[in-house]
Amino acid sequence: MLLTPEVLTIIIINSIFLIFGTVAFLLSIKIFFNWDINSTSKLQYSLENQSYLTATIIKYILFLKILIFIFFIFTLDKISNVLTGAMCAAGVVDATSYGIYLLLFKLINIYFFGFWLVIHNIDMRTKELKFTKLKFGFYLFIYLIFLVETIIEITMFGSIEVDKLVSCCGTLYSNSSGSYISSLFAFDNSYILIVFYTVFALLVLSYFIKNDYLYTIFNLLFLIISLISLIMFFGTYIYELPTHHCPFCMLQKGYYYIGYIIYITLFLGTFFGFIITLKNIILQDRDSSNKYYNYSIIFSLVYVIIVSLYPLSFYIRNGVFL
Repeated sequence: MLLTPEVLTIIIINSIFLIFGTVAFLLSIKIFFNWDINSTSKLQYSLENQSYLTATIIKYILFLKILIFIFFIFTLDKISNVLTGAMCAAGVVDATSYGIYLLLFKLINIYFFGFWLVIHNIDMRTKELKFTKLKFGFYLFIYLIFLVETIIEITMFGSIEVDKLVSCCGTLYSNSSGSYISSLFAFDNSYILIVFYTVFALLVLSYFIKNDYLYTIFNLLFLIISLISLIMFFGTYIYELPTHHCPFCMLQKGYYYIGYIIYITLFLGTFFGFIITLKNIILQDRDSSNKYYNYSIIFSLVYVIIVSLYPLSFYIRNGVFL
């Protein structure tokens, strides 16, 4: 088992979160199945008091979990130094069969955690607390995936063998790796770029016409094509190497940690885009919709500008593309 100070920190923090999260889970079950805002019983009065405490526990756990995800990525990159063959976090993720599943779980979970925080914020603004039952029911689901994530995380770190040779990112993200990523190399970069900028143009169009459904759909497509184009094209200009397609190395100091800015802007842009559907369609709450539209398109635009500047800068300096 790999136990560095960073890994121990993550395990200890998640264990603390799991303890408090379990308490909140048990209280959420009680609140979800017994909540009746129109009731004047002692039980309802007790549930209202418990709901405030429970929601506060959940709020801080989920908010901190989102922040700790960044520390998790930093930890993967840090411990790559002690694994033979690993050059970045990619080697650590591939060191066990659990790595990729853990990463996917964490990526999906931060969206779910953010959704809960938004629902809670809206619920606290309503006098009748009409979303209380929904948010605690949603937490029951979140707790289960958080539990699975914690189990996979401990299992992954426990399965890493320090003396075992692992693959480097140059091998994992190449057309000879035999993975799903390698199948993307069959597509010409020009087609990927056409799709990328077309989807972004459609995203901008749906922003101006304020169509909630279209905006959410194009946000999902934009998220997918952004990750693909970052690996296949834009990343090579960040590294200035046509064969380097790793999505993790850009998080390192040698590239001025630009990867953190790139991924955070992409996450915030798509997250606020998904929130529009959550608020307007599911919760039927259209207050501040324009604000979320603006946040979403601004962060997405910043992402597009950042990744587009790298090939443009390379061409200006060298007179040729990679």
